[in-house]
Amino acid sequence: MSNALPKAIFLMGPTASGKTDLAIALRKQFPVEIISVDSALIYKGMDIGTAKPTAEELALAPHRLIDIKDPSEAYSAADFRADALREMEEIVAKGRIPLLVGGTMLYFKALLEGLSPLPSADPVIRAKIEQEAKEQGWQALHDELCRIDPVAGARIHPNDPQRLSRALEVFRISGKTLTELTETKGEPLPYEVHQFAIAPKERGELHRRIELRFDKMIEAGFEEEVRALYDRGDLNPDMPSIRCVGYRQMWDHLAGSCSLEDAVYRGVCATRQLAKRQITWLRSWENLTWLDSDDAQLSLQTVTKSLT
Repeated sequence: MSNALPKAIFLMGPTASGKTDLAIALRKQFPVEIISVDSALIYKGMDIGTAKPTAEELALAPHRLIDIKDPSEAYSAADFRADALREMEEIVAKGRIPLLVGGTMLYFKALLEGLSPLPSADPVIRAKIEQEAKEQGWQALHDELCRIDPVAGARIHPNDPQRLSRALEVFRISGKTLTELTETKGEPLPYEVHQFAIAPKERGELHRRIELRFDKMIEAGFEEEVRALYDRGDLNPDMPSIRCVGYRQMWDHLAGSCSLEDAVYRGVCATRQLAKRQITWLRSWENLTWLDSDDAQLSLQTVTKSLT
């Protein structure tokens, strides 16, 4: 890229990998301002289960695009791209560097490559897909997606009805797969982007961190947090906010579908699956420098060397 372009830093990684700690360390050392790239942190009142930065952490390193939506509201990759571009422009105008931190890879991809020319939603086709799901189950529809679009099938989990439905809807509307259409890029990001991913070297260490985080969430009152959402009366488990890992499982417990112990177990498993999908995205990511969660000083030095 041309050196005339403003710099931006991407700090990606699976959940519980240490992104926030490294971002705060970078904030102390460089003239950066942090933009959250996380589809769960956007929601107000969802603090414990999303591992949202604490008040103390936010005082040290304010994060943009946190607490911008009510859990009843929708938010798309297109919404994120528009918001992030606006925030980046403001940061650069102040003579500082945007540091984008999070684990929602779809948001990073939309920002970096632009948005694909996908067809608009079709309520009739969407309703038909939902009816098929009720009759056959989402697994059957996921099997169909794997047949027509193996790449999207590998990336989209059978328990992610929103993305699964959208992938099938795109194919039924256009006759082209989601993967085929997304190969056509939109407007690229006009920044000199330095891309990093942080994760433990050993998968077992990541699993340990996930379990420890979930235990701390329970101790901090996660059940009570979800109960406050449950008692509102205007939210349901099909909404993107309540489908966030941990929240859906705790919601099921509050609805009487499972015990608290089972909800915690399922929540940990769902978080592991999320981390696995995040790592799968990152393994195919181009121009990416990997950082080791277990060596914070070396990670900081690696980023520093890239930027200076």
